[in-house]
Amino acid sequence: MVVLETHQLTKQYLMGKVVVDALAGVDFSIGRGEFTAIMGPSGSGKSTLLHLLGGLDTPTSGEIFLNGEALSGLNDEEITRLRRRKVGFIFQFYNLLPTLTAAENVALPLLIDGQPLAAKREQIDQLLALVGLAERSDHRPDQLSGGQQQRVAIARAFVNQPEIVLADEPTGNLDSRSGAAILDLLRQTCREFSATIVMVTHDARAASYTNRIVFLKDGRIVRQLDGEGHGVAVQDITAVMSAIDL
Repeated sequence: MVVLETHQLTKQYLMGKVVVDALAGVDFSIGRGEFTAIMGPSGSGKSTLLHLLGGLDTPTSGEIFLNGEALSGLNDEEITRLRRRKVGFIFQFYNLLPTLTAAENVALPLLIDGQPLAAKREQIDQLLALVGLAERSDHRPDQLSGGQQQRVAIARAFVNQPEIVLADEPTGNLDSRSGAAILDLLRQTCREFSATIVMVTHDARAASYTNRIVFLKDGRIVRQLDGEGHGVAVQDITAVMSAIDL
């Protein structure tokens, strides 16, 4: 089942008097339960695409469909509601509130959405247990390591049981050991929840944890690799990167 789909997605920016195509006619679809990586050099349109998919920005032309619903047909209030309830976000720098505990940071999307927290306490505890932080629920971010803070951010991304989770370089601020643990966790979460995850990364090793890779260059999809439900070999990723000069 297709969860996310784009049709001729284009995003242009005006730099002085010059029009720059950040994205130039991107077509692709993502099925439920897929863990997909988006790769490309700096300026290829990776982050722009992620922002458009999450409703953080609007395309110049083209369309995005989430579960068959066109985002262009939604007003500002509806887009905001969609981001709260149907899209989870994981960022490179965690974006945790320093005065809140791990459990409170996980609960933040529910609080913003006006949902009663008492009824969700068990779910929050289960998510913290899933990411290995059951004993750290009362710790603030400054009492957690970088890898532990990213685990809190992952739990927060899933607290609303979103249709899709968007991850922007989620291991970019971590050492290799912590990064590998986070990628293992994302893959495990994808399998256990049949979650749909789209991850932007520049790292072939990180991309190898996914089951599908979309390569962007100059705002266009130039290649795709499919692991057929399994991870993609690092050597296959680097070979494609070399062949298309990424």
